[in-house]
Amino acid sequence: MSTFNFTVLPPPESLKRDIECFRITTYQGYESLDVKVCPKGFPGIVYQIAVDGLSAIDSISVRTAQISNIPSFFLHGQGSEPSIMRFKNKPFSSIQVVLKPHALYSLFGWEANSLHQGFLLSGQFGAIELENQLKSASTDEERTSYLCTFLKKKMEEANKRDELIEQTLEFIRERVSSISVKDIVAAFHISERQLQKRFSRVVGMSPQLYIRIVRINEALQMMKSGGFERLVDIACALNYFDQSHFIRDIKAFSWVSPKSIMMKVSEFHSDEAGASYL
Repeated sequence: MSTFNFTVLPPPESLKRDIECFRITTYQGYESLDVKVCPKGFPGIVYQIAVDGLSAIDSISVRTAQISNIPSFFLHGQGSEPSIMRFKNKPFSSIQVVLKPHALYSLFGWEANSLHQGFLLSGQFGAIELENQLKSASTDEERTSYLCTFLKKKMEEANKRDELIEQTLEFIRERVSSISVKDIVAAFHISERQLQKRFSRVVGMSPQLYIRIVRINEALQMMKSGGFERLVDIACALNYFDQSHFIRDIKAFSWVSPKSIMMKVSEFHSDEAGASYL
């Protein structure tokens, strides 16, 4: 990922509960690129533009579908599949708002499972004025300010929280190596049926699937750290039943085959927004 320049910025204090970070990306080359992206369970807002003023992304593919005619500005769902983003052969810049897993519910008041892997145009999430502001802005600082103002207003309008599910998300993050749905049910004194229903509404996927995604992202970080020589050691550290189960999850969420896994992970770019590689 050396051809890209990434800058990750923290959100303002007033939005920390709902925004993971801002990620600014620039590319100065003239090659078309296929960037493989691992899911992290985060929805987000993306504004990206090539040097000619048009969208820099040619298409986005998952294993079962491909979307073309990608707009310059869109809101995407949390996603649970690895994807391939195909960029055009020209320089571009982008600013990405990485939302917390629950933010479609808390900021927009939506049931998150209604969007999932898809995306919305500006007119579909009340952001036409914001899109015009982003286009007219000359710096990333201006764009970040416009995005923050928009999201603060959305938060005030939605005024919607599921405190218990937000707490379970933090509970999972703190115990990623050993967490299970049974642990959550016991800790929060909720029936599994109610947990499944509320988690799907707020996060957009089942708690089991979300835990798998969080655990795989933790595994990728552990591999990239260089502190583990063997896959089996990482599988044990994350309490996988066996190494084959661990490898199946890696393949399911990262496109990486078992034979090349350690080599490919060294090529990943990984930050608060997730992991990707060329």
